Amino acid sequence: MKFVCEGMVLSEAAFIVSKACAVRTMTPVLECIKIEAKNDGLILTAYDGEISIEKKIKAEVLEEGEICVNGKFFSDFVGKISFAEVVVASDEKGILIRYGESESYMQSLSASDFPVFDGSSIPENNYFEIKENDLKELVAKVAFCCAADESRPILKGCLLEAKEGKLYATALDGFRMACGYTETSTGSGDMKIVCPARTLTEIARMLEGDETIKIYADKNRLSVAVKDTVVTSRLYAGEFVRKENIFPVDFATKALVKKAELTESVERASVLIRGDKNNLVLFDIKNGKIVITANSDMGKLEETVAAELEGKELKIAMNGKFLSDAVKALNEENILLSFNSPVSPFTVENVEDKRFQYLVLPVRTSNSAQ
Repeated sequence: MKFVCEGMVLSEAAFIVSKACAVRTMTPVLECIKIEAKNDGLILTAYDGEISIEKKIKAEVLEEGEICVNGKFFSDFVGKISFAEVVVASDEKGILIRYGESESYMQSLSASDFPVFDGSSIPENNYFEIKENDLKELVAKVAFCCAADESRPILKGCLLEAKEGKLYATALDGFRMACGYTETSTGSGDMKIVCPARTLTEIARMLEGDETIKIYADKNRLSVAVKDTVVTSRLYAGEFVRKENIFPVDFATKALVKKAELTESVERASVLIRGDKNNLVLFDIKNGKIVITANSDMGKLEETVAAELEGKELKIAMNGKFLSDAVKALNEENILLSFNSPVSPFTVENVEDKRFQYLVLPVRTSNSAQ
């Protein structure tokens, strides 16, 4: 294999594809980027067992062939020589990279050992179309609530339901939940899948405009093409939690507050409780205000935030980060907090735009009783 390519083009492609390289695996080839040179370009591919990213770029191919190189090392290295045109040639043990008057050598693995995983066999009639900006917003406002640990693997994914001209997304980690929806353009019918949050995040990073993209999926795989990049991912199997069984229908206490004031107060509280296991913030809701308190070995905070209250007075404790994340995801000047009891989940949402809702599980404390 031998090719000539602009350093910047190769660097950008390697950076994008390397996001799908495995880390600390017993299968070294999964840590690699496969480089295939043919016709008038290169195909760079990485696959970690769950997500595959493939990108095509222009290059002058002098000798066709394919090789695998460690993705992190290759991406980092070519990123340092993006200013120059590069010439890459391979032999049986590695690749020689020439740039300007310099050259470097990097070990490689055989491309024959690289696993094949693509979405080309997904039926063409299993798809939905959506605007790039709409999908990017949906992922940003929902996927952060997915679980990060392996105790319940399906919760590392986001439930996506395409139906009736809308795409609904639900994510939860056992302590909080995010629900949202956006419009879809067209589709082949109803679709219900659980997609890894990491896959959605990588797709969202590639979205820059307001073009319409088509997302293909069956019960096992999802595939989407963004310009010259194709992302293919495994999907999680199993029954996802139904949000209808968790979100309260009625509330005993409602508090309308200014987003900026609440955010600033909770963030100041979080400075004091940083590092504490429960990141605990307490609300005392009464008399047209919310008294926010936080205690730790570092000190104590007590602040008052004005609120328009409806219903019963309430004392409740919660994880400050979970509340802060939900509030920051909303975009209106005023937001609505709705409660039932000190031990029942409460919701956070905009006053007008109801497309996104957040539910947070409170923390039981001796001071949280009414």
